[in-house]
Amino acid sequence: MANPDYKVEIADSPFSLGNEDLYNKWRDQKLKDYPASLGDLLVEINDPRKLTDSEFEALQSRCKKANMALYASKTGTDPDPEIPLSMGRRFGLENINKNWLADETGLTSLTVVDNGIRQQYIPYTNKEINWHTDGYYNEANKQIHALNLHVVQQAATGGENAIMDHEIAYMLLRDKNPEYIRALMANDAMTIPPRIDEGGTVARKEEPGPVFSIMPSGDLHMRHTIRVNNVIWTEDPVAQEALAYLQDILNSDSPYIYRGRLESGMGLVSNNVLHDRAAFTDDAEHKRHYYRARYFDRLAGTGVLD
Repeated sequence: MANPDYKVEIADSPFSLGNEDLYNKWRDQKLKDYPASLGDLLVEINDPRKLTDSEFEALQSRCKKANMALYASKTGTDPDPEIPLSMGRRFGLENINKNWLADETGLTSLTVVDNGIRQQYIPYTNKEINWHTDGYYNEANKQIHALNLHVVQQAATGGENAIMDHEIAYMLLRDKNPEYIRALMANDAMTIPPRIDEGGTVARKEEPGPVFSIMPSGDLHMRHTIRVNNVIWTEDPVAQEALAYLQDILNSDSPYIYRGRLESGMGLVSNNVLHDRAAFTDDAEHKRHYYRARYFDRLAGTGVLD
């Protein structure tokens, strides 16, 4: 069943298929001085809890251009949750998604767990995680628009990430065939089946929706995963072709894909860009610990119409 809560077309958005001139203008601006490497996204800062105006402006300008920025702070392995929480507040992020496995603060501590319910979910293992945007299984009115990460401790080996601006993914698909976008904006393009708990009750209902949708602000939102299981894709042949082309892009050496490993004190600030995670190995001194913060808000001042 189609979900009516997603916006599909907004006339004054460059992501509307009905406004080719605005799209072309946006595309030219987007690609002008677009970051050429991971280093172009990186900002050295002192302490996220006391972000200076110049540090904030440097991060915000990168997020406005590429929907993401990386920082390298001097906090090292300090586990203070205020480090990522302060960063979020500085970007106007208030509505944190405190999911059922989150910490009391609303942050999620991503580390290997060997017992309890968390061990059943791949973020709490050392396995690789394929390309996705966060919260793709959430209800339409609870979509994740900002995703921040902060590294307390990196693994002994592995754990690299790849990241890609979802607006660039949209652009590459639209330039190949605008009908790809139309197909992926259908409200039944991607359906997440219901989650049934151990007692047999529905813990999360079925969630159909588009891959690409346009927010009331005119900004682009993307929900996507390359998971094979627990996802039902539309049988529409154009959508299937579009998904195959997107997967080819994500598996390529595209210059728009940045790859690297964050170390202690580093972090990501983003409008929920596409990302993956390589497998990793811990040892006695290096037990991987990331804080993840998911928000229902976008980063302030980074909108397409700002």
